[in-house]
Formats: sequence, structure tokens, C-alpha cells
Amino acid sequence: MKPLVEFCASNVSSYTQSVVDALENDPELDVDVLEYGCLGYCGECYMQPFALVNGNLVQAETAEELLTKIKNKLREEDEMMNLDFPL
Repeated sequence: MKPLVEFCASNVSSYTQSVVDALENDPELDVDVLEYGCLGYCGECYMQPFALVNGNLVQAETAEELLTKIKNKLREEDEMMNLDFPL
């Protein structure tokens, strides 16, 4: 299953369009990027760039920082999925 990165349309128009574009055009990433009319984080949406990565809120001061945080979160989650757990 591909990782999911969700964006609020209002936040995209204000802050994160460059992040959406970067994620969609990165040949090293295999993620689903979706944009919704509202994600229910109105306070965050108004104040700064944010996204949901597999349902987890990721926020940053700038779009560039958000992109870095999203990639780090995706990397962390991928590493957790690849751990060998004893049965």
C-alpha cells in the first residue's frame, strides 16, 4: 500500500502548492498525494503549512521545511514497516 499525503485546498492555495508539486514529481517517491476541500484543521490551515502523512499531522514554518518533514516522516514509516518483528 502506498503512503498517503493529504493536503487542504485552502492551505495549498496559501502555502503548499510547491510541496504538492514536488511530491508528485519526485521520481524517488511512490506516494499518493490528495487534495481535499477541508481536512478539519482550520487553525493550522490558517497559520502555517501542513499536511497529513498517513493520517498524522505534519506542520512546519515554511513550505520547504514541510517538504523535508514529510520526506522524513515517510522514511521513518518505511523503516518501521521493514523491521523484523519476532512472532
